[in-house]
Amino acid sequence: MKEAHSPSRRPGLRAAMFVDFDNVYLGLQALDPQAAKRFAEDPKHWADALSAGGPGENSRRFLIRNCYLNPVAFSKYRTYWTRAGFRVIDCPSLTQRGKSSTDINLVLDAMDTLSGTAGIDEFFIASADADFTSLIQRFRAADKMTTVIAAGAVAFAYREMADHVVESHDFVAILNGTTVEPIHAVPSVQPSQAGGAVKAKSRAKAVSAAVKEVSDFVRAAPGPVVGAMVAHRALTADPSLKTDWGGFGKFGTWVAQIGNNVEYSAIRGGWVWDAQRFSSDDLPAEAGTESGIEERVARVTDVPALSAAQFRQLFMAMAARLRDQPVNRNELARLVRDDCVSAGQPVSRGAVNFVIQGLGYVDFQLTDTSTAEELAAAWTEDVEELCRVALMEFDDAERLALRRWASGGFVDA
Repeated sequence: MKEAHSPSRRPGLRAAMFVDFDNVYLGLQALDPQAAKRFAEDPKHWADALSAGGPGENSRRFLIRNCYLNPVAFSKYRTYWTRAGFRVIDCPSLTQRGKSSTDINLVLDAMDTLSGTAGIDEFFIASADADFTSLIQRFRAADKMTTVIAAGAVAFAYREMADHVVESHDFVAILNGTTVEPIHAVPSVQPSQAGGAVKAKSRAKAVSAAVKEVSDFVRAAPGPVVGAMVAHRALTADPSLKTDWGGFGKFGTWVAQIGNNVEYSAIRGGWVWDAQRFSSDDLPAEAGTESGIEERVARVTDVPALSAAQFRQLFMAMAARLRDQPVNRNELARLVRDDCVSAGQPVSRGAVNFVIQGLGYVDFQLTDTSTAEELAAAWTEDVEELCRVALMEFDDAERLALRRWASGGFVDA
C-alpha cells in the first residue's frame, strides 16, 4: 500500500532521473551534433524543461538526478553536470572490448531508489539501450510511472513497457530550443496529477483554424484519409502546432480529441475519417507481399509500416532536398514529409525521422551528393540489422522481399 501524502509535502510529482550519458550522447551525435553538444554542456536546460509540467501540483520535482559516464572518454563534461545538480557516477571500461559498468551501476541505484523511502512517483531512464527493459518492468510492477528518453532506435518491447517515450526528434527539439511548451511526459495520469490544468488549456487552444481545416477536409473526403496528409493540412492552417501539437504531444492524440465526428486510428501508420459516413471497417486493405514481410518486420522492429512506394518517394524526396540546400536534420524531416504528401505518397514526420536515425546508425553521411539509391541501400542495411538483433529469420525469398520493400525497389538483390 502506498503511504498517504503528508499535508506538508511539497506539490508536484516526485521523480528520479537516471542518465546513460554515453548512450544518449553518441546517439545524439549521429542525429544532430549541435544537439549532442547542448545535451553534454547544458543539462540544466533540458532537465528544467522536463520538470516544467505546469504550475503547482502539475510540476515535476527530480529528487534524484544521476548521470553515468565513462570518465576516460567524457570526463571533460563532468563539471557541467555537477553544476546542474546531477550526481555523476564514473563508469570506466571494465573489459577489453570497452564495455563500461554503466548498466549495472544504473540498475543497482534505480532498484535502491525503488525500494527506498523517497516515495518516487515517476522514473526517467535516459537511454535507448533495451537492456533496461527488465528494469522498466520492475518499475511498472511497483505501480510507478516510467518515461524513456531516447536518442536512437528504441526496441519495440522497451518502448511498449514504458508509459511514455520522449522520441529522438522531440528530445533534439528540446535541446535546440524549438519546443516552447512544457514537456508533458505522462499522458495518461489523472487531472489532479501532472497535466490536468495544462490539458484543459490545450483543449481550449484546440478550437482553431487547424481544427476547422481538418474537420472540413475529412468531411469532404471520399473515404478514410492517411493521417500524414491530415497532419500536413493541420500544420498548414496552424504552424504553431508543430512544437507540441497544442500540448497533446503527438498528432494522433491531438486529432483524436477534436470531436466534430472526426475519428482516428493509429493502425498502419494512422488514418482519420468522418464517423458519420465511415468506420474502421472502411479502412483500405493492407497491401503487402505474399510473405507478409512488411507487417512482420514493422510489428517486431518498430520500422515504419510504409509501403514500398512510400519508401521510394521518401528516398527521392530526401535526395532532392539534400541536393538543393543544406538543412539540419529536424528541418530535413519536415521538408521530406511535406514533399511526400505533395507527391501523393504521404508519410509521417516520425517515419522520416526514424529513417534518418537509421542512416546514422550505419554511419551513412548525408551530403548534397547522396542519391536516392545510396540512401535506400544504407537504410535497407539498417533494417536488416534491426531484424538480426530481433532474431528474425527469413528464407531467401523473404529476404529478397524484405530488401525490395525497405529500399522502395531500389535494391533488388
